[in-house]
Amino acid sequence: MIDFFLKGGFLMYPILLCSIAGVAILINKAVQYRGVLKMIEQPVNDLLRIRPAILLPVLKGLEDGCDGQELSITGTKKQVRVIERGLSWLGLIATITPLIGLTGTVIGMIKAFMVIAKSTSVNPSMLASGIWEALITTAAGLLVAIPIHVGHHYLEKQADEIAFVLKEITMSLYMRCRDGV
Repeated sequence: MIDFFLKGGFLMYPILLCSIAGVAILINKAVQYRGVLKMIEQPVNDLLRIRPAILLPVLKGLEDGCDGQELSITGTKKQVRVIERGLSWLGLIATITPLIGLTGTVIGMIKAFMVIAKSTSVNPSMLASGIWEALITTAAGLLVAIPIHVGHHYLEKQADEIAFVLKEITMSLYMRCRDGV
């Protein structure tokens, strides 16, 4: 495996870095989202008693007498922006990793053609290192980008679910407050 990595050339290092960063973000966000969903899917009375951090801006807004529109902005839009922090990095990693691999492909092919240009008779083994580099970086870029892209899509759906539940809770709390419950 290390042999493949080394044959892929210097662009394998940024691909490896993207892989490590992407997996770390995926795991962090998946754990965070699971915890948030578990917390906010409780009955409203329990949420009022527990006062989870994600609902504190809504609860403060209710105490300050905010109207429904202000609570909606505070309770969903601002909190969802906080929750989605980091997802853009996953999107970036999923986009640039295959491009880094493609750059490795171009560099590898340039090396292969440079060998052809310097020699009057070319045999396949002379071209092998450039072609290795081209194929390995392309494969590595795709092997990193595809699961990161799938994970990014999954986390976006989870963030949408959190936003939906937050909006329901916010409106429920507002109606209770407005009705004096």
